[in-house]
Formats: sequence, C-alpha cells, structure tokens
Amino acid sequence: QVQLVESGGGLVQAGGSLRLSCAASGSISSINAMGWYRQAPGKQRDLVASITTGGRTNYADSVKGRFTISRDNAKNTVYLQMNSLKPEDTAVYYCNAFAPLTTRHYWGQGTQVTVSS
Repeated sequence: QVQLVESGGGLVQAGGSLRLSCAASGSISSINAMGWYRQAPGKQRDLVASITTGGRTNYADSVKGRFTISRDNAKNTVYLQMNSLKPEDTAVYYCNAFAPLTTRHYWGQGTQVTVSS
C-alpha cells in the first residue's frame, strides 16, 4: 500500500508560477514511476508529467517548456514546477505512483490549481 499527499496548489494569475509537492509513504519500494495528472471540471483525468526511478521524464505537449517534474528519492517526494501558468492549466492536480509488479496506480487526494486571466 502506498499513500500520496499533495501540497502546493493555490490561486495565481496568468504568467505566474507554483510548485506542487507529493510525498509518498508506505510500500514505496514497489514504485518505479510517479507522475502528475490533472482533471478539470467535466473532463477526464489526463497525464501532465511523469518520472521514473531512473529519472526519465515525459510531458504532455501542452506543458512542455513550462512545467518541470523532478524527484527527490531520499525524501520520497516528487515535485512539479509550473511556470508561465495559463488559465487552461486550471484543474485539480493529482499525484500518481505506479507499482509494476501489481500494475496498481496509487492516487493522492488532489490539490486545486486555479489560474486567473
């Protein structure tokens, strides 16, 4: 079992920045990748960025060049630095962890990011 707790969301104006944090606890040795998803009202939950234990990253096209995912393995924490925020980035952001042995995804509680125009 893995528990994920997000923090760092808030309200910012367009062009501003936020950094989200996700702290993992529990059976963290089972995780080989972590990521951030977001879900706007009435829309599906989509991948924003992911990072493997080895450091390989992937980004949604809509955030490339603006968002950076990073990981501090010693702290069991993953971060999402969000720069040049746009109103379209407004969503609930969820931390995700993947355990390949059981093919299970674990989810945090979500943190709201609101970008005003």
